[in-house]
Amino acid sequence: MTHSPFKFDIGSRVALTESGGTEEGRVVGQARYEDASDGFLIRYRAGDGRQVELWWNENAIAAVTA
Repeated sequence: MTHSPFKFDIGSRVALTESGGTEEGRVVGQARYEDASDGFLIRYRAGDGRQVELWWNENAIAAVTA
């Protein structure tokens, strides 16, 4: 089975879409599943200032431009 490349590379800067782009971080891991969307481990600073590292689905993050 052939897979397309991941939408985001390791090290890519991304923003969490539901936070209005105020929470940004970088991709530190990738996961591909047979029956689910690709997942990305994101390390970011949460709105309350904590450092967080969580898995997010591809549709929950967006590339940071600039």
